[in-house]
Amino acid sequence: MAKKTTFQIWAEYLPVRAILGLLSILPRSLAVKVSISLANAFYLLTGGRKDVALKNLTIAFPEMDNDERLALLKASFANLGRVLGEFSQFRKMTRDQLDSLVEFEFEDPAFVTSAERKHIDAEREKGRGMILVGPHLGNWEIGVFAYSAAREPLTYLARPLDNPKIEDLVGQLRSRFGNRSINKTNSVSAAFDILRSGGILGALPDVNMHPKDGIFVPFFGVEACTTRGLAMLAMRTNALIMPMCCVWDNTKGKYVVRYGSLIEPAAAPVADRNAEIYRITAEMTAAMESFVRSAPDQWIWTHKRWKTRPPGESPIY
Repeated sequence: MAKKTTFQIWAEYLPVRAILGLLSILPRSLAVKVSISLANAFYLLTGGRKDVALKNLTIAFPEMDNDERLALLKASFANLGRVLGEFSQFRKMTRDQLDSLVEFEFEDPAFVTSAERKHIDAEREKGRGMILVGPHLGNWEIGVFAYSAAREPLTYLARPLDNPKIEDLVGQLRSRFGNRSINKTNSVSAAFDILRSGGILGALPDVNMHPKDGIFVPFFGVEACTTRGLAMLAMRTNALIMPMCCVWDNTKGKYVVRYGSLIEPAAAPVADRNAEIYRITAEMTAAMESFVRSAPDQWIWTHKRWKTRPPGESPIY
C-alpha cells in the first residue's frame, strides 16, 4: 500500500479525533446509544457489505432463512457501534468503573473448572507464559482493557493502522493500564521474549491468512486459512493458550468475559511437528467458533474469513 500523504493523514485523523472527542464528553450510556445509532445509519447507507456477510452467514448457519441472517448482520453493526461508544470512554474510565462493567467468569465451572484454574495459576507462578486468544466478537477492546486493569497488563499482536496519527491516538487509549502492542508482521523475536519471561501475549486469530502464513483448519465446517504462528510460538516457548472472549450480556447489563478450554503444547518433543501445529491451531479455531456461536449477533460477519482457499478450490467470494 502506498504511503499516505500528510494531507491524507490529517484528513483522516481530524474527523476520527473529533468523533472520539465528542463522544468522550458524553456520559457513557449516551455515548454508546449515539454510537449504535451511527452504526445503524452506516448500515442503512452502505448496505453493510451484505454480499460478503450473507455468504458468511450462509456458511455458518445454513438452517437460517435470509431474514434471520439479515437480522444478525444488522445486530453485528449495532455491536460495532457499542464498541466505538465504549472505546471513546477509555480515557476517563476508572478501575472501579471497569470492575462494575466487565465481569470475569474466573470461577464459573462452565468456563474454567477450579482444577484448571489451579493448574493455570501454578504454571504461571513457575514463570510459564500464556497466550490469550479471542475472536473479533463482542467488545474485544474493552476485554483486554479491563483485563489489564483487573489482572495484569498484556502485550497484544496487532497490525498498525495505516494512519500513524490515528494509530498513536488509539494506542494511547488502549495502553492506559499498561497494555502495549507489537507489530504482528515483525513480532517473532519480541513474542518469544514475552512468553519466555512469563508474560502474556494477546492475539485475535479469527482472520483470513495468506497461504504462506497459515494452515487450513475447519471453521464452521469449512476449511479456513488460519495463522500457524501462535501454535509455533506455544511449542517453542511451552506457553499455555487460553481462549477468551468478552461479550455484551443484555440481561446483566454488562460485559462478560468467557473462557474456553485450556490448550497446551505436547509436554515432550513430537515426532510430527506439523501434526502438532495442526492440532493446536484446530483446537484454537474450534474455540473461536464456539464463542461466535454463543453470540452470533456480535461477530464481524463482513470479514472475508474464507477468502484463501485450498489449492484447486473455487473462490467463495
